Amino acid sequence: MKLKALLLVTFSVLGSFTSYSQSNLLNAKTPDEIGKKTTAQMDSDNDKPLPYGYVHDRDVLMGKTVWENIDLDERVNFPLYFPIDTASIGKDRRSLFQVLLNGIKSGKITEVYGDEYFNTKKSIKDMSSSFKYIDTAQVGFDEINTDIEAYKSGRKILDKQFVNELELTAQDITGFKVKGYWYFDKRQSELKYRMLAICPVAPEAREIGKDNADVIELFWIYFPAIRDVLHEAKAFNDRNSAMPITFDHLLNSRRFSGVIYKEENVYGDRTIDGYMKDNAQMQLLESERVKSKIRDFEQDMWNY
Repeated sequence: MKLKALLLVTFSVLGSFTSYSQSNLLNAKTPDEIGKKTTAQMDSDNDKPLPYGYVHDRDVLMGKTVWENIDLDERVNFPLYFPIDTASIGKDRRSLFQVLLNGIKSGKITEVYGDEYFNTKKSIKDMSSSFKYIDTAQVGFDEINTDIEAYKSGRKILDKQFVNELELTAQDITGFKVKGYWYFDKRQSELKYRMLAICPVAPEAREIGKDNADVIELFWIYFPAIRDVLHEAKAFNDRNSAMPITFDHLLNSRRFSGVIYKEENVYGDRTIDGYMKDNAQMQLLESERVKSKIRDFEQDMWNY
């Protein structure tokens, strides 16, 4: 049974690789033909993310919700961060943040919330102040003071050179927060992980360029609802560019480095730094303790 499931996963992953947007690269006679599929390819195309199997509540012997920080400064997480300059690269490659933002703007991603418990929905309009900041420079105020009435009435418009405009881009994203659920499936007799939500973290637009700027959670997205969007976007595979990895496959297979910063607990799901204050080393050790507690449960199931 397990061998059959393994083969199904393998063929599904290989099928997603063959439908990459760089198909027809070697047969294209003009750049416009790159990525276009033939009629036969489109007829046989069944490129969809591998659906999650149904898990009954009675089959979950143990469950634990944890939150993790993904630091984009770590090399293993670079596929989530790059590329950041979209002007000098093809349309088929975008960073994870750009994929999420484009999906929200186009309406393909609708399950966007202000917190990780999915209490309040957010629209792109609600997030506009975090993404864009416009401020008048002091020189601009001096210019307005020379003829206040003209500027008030609209007869004069302040020149753009006197206005500072800052916009948040993929380059400013410092990391991601993910919420996931570890559970032991007694029917399959194995420990599994299901990602529930993802959140990009960055400074507000007004704080861009400042040293030690505070970062904020931009928005939380319910992960199972965006798998189709993530499956269409590909992350770069530095070992073989002919076989890229979909963001859906990359995140579901946990091909990233994350540090647990919170677990569900009786104290209102308080964070680790909430009770391990001002000691980064102890916070990391506590994070490893939480991870070991989950991992050891599976090991203990096989001890007699």
